[in-house]
Amino acid sequence: MTIERIETFAVPPRWLFVRVETKEGAVGWGEASLEGHGEAVEGAFVSLRERFIGHDAAEIEEIWQIGYRGGFYRGGPVLMSALSGLDQALWDLKGRALGVPVWQLLGGRVRDQVECYAWIGGDRPDEVGEAALARKAQGFRAVKMNATSELNWLSSPRDLDGVVARAAAVKAKGLDIGIDFHGRVHKPMARRLAKRLAEIEPLFIEEPLLSENIEGLEQLSRMTTIPIALGERLYTRWDFKPFLERGIVDIIQPDLAHAGGISEVRRIAAMAEAYDVALAPHCPLGPIAFASCLQIASTTPNFVIEEMSLGIHYNTGGHDLMTYLADKSVFALTDGFVQVPPGPGLGIDLDETLIRELARDFKGWRNPIFRTKDGNFAEW
Repeated sequence: MTIERIETFAVPPRWLFVRVETKEGAVGWGEASLEGHGEAVEGAFVSLRERFIGHDAAEIEEIWQIGYRGGFYRGGPVLMSALSGLDQALWDLKGRALGVPVWQLLGGRVRDQVECYAWIGGDRPDEVGEAALARKAQGFRAVKMNATSELNWLSSPRDLDGVVARAAAVKAKGLDIGIDFHGRVHKPMARRLAKRLAEIEPLFIEEPLLSENIEGLEQLSRMTTIPIALGERLYTRWDFKPFLERGIVDIIQPDLAHAGGISEVRRIAAMAEAYDVALAPHCPLGPIAFASCLQIASTTPNFVIEEMSLGIHYNTGGHDLMTYLADKSVFALTDGFVQVPPGPGLGIDLDETLIRELARDFKGWRNPIFRTKDGNFAEW
């Protein structure tokens, strides 16, 4: 199967789809979304096309190794997102060509269905309570919310009251909750907040500090019994290695559109299993990335829960992962679970006409800029 064409499509709300076609007519789709930096990822495909058009599409590992190591400079969000999209597309193409699901190519399933959670917003307890009920009506049993919009190095302890009250309001609706600090909270307040949240018993606290503050994360991990989740801003097994070796993380969250696709995330998950660390892939993205996550989730023993960007999500402009599906029933949610797609490749069929149509007029997306009350820049 000789690669003849590699196309990219930037589409709303902020996603980058990849289409690979062979001379024999086999087609596969991947997702290389890197929110706010789509043009940079598209630029990385210039060299990937030069390298791999004419290459055998079946040699997925060979392509991955050359794509990662062949340019001398390696890693990072842009290059790894491009490689992720290409890798997903090659797995999809191979599965379709052979008439089997990707999970079959990965050795078969260890589970038939995948538990999912969704994001909720709201600044007050009543708002997050209503959002939680809306997610419960969709079929979710677990949700995730941001901890706070801002906590500086020495915010008032009273600022923690609202975070705890909002988390308690969600638990009162009968749902489990993960709490995302999003790297916004500085170490002194992160320690205080983690202590206060222990009474709520969340599923996890996510990115309690930025991943580059590995020493602070190590200190925090020794102070709390709440599972610590992180990894959406880590891109290879080598990025995850020190967090595993130092016992900092309990749940890793690699993003299959950023962290080397199906091939690399499978290796990251296997490495984490040896440290008794669970896998919960990050995926506030589109249908191809989510379908890829389901392939990994279904074949990974230490998988626990999957993020799902289903409807009423933030900043989507009315688009969610169902928008581009030809068959929208494939991701049906029942009692918190999505069935693993049985179809060949990634198990989804896309509306290619709609993708090409919306890509023609899409102007791109930029991360919003937030500021604290004193005017200082705040983490997104």
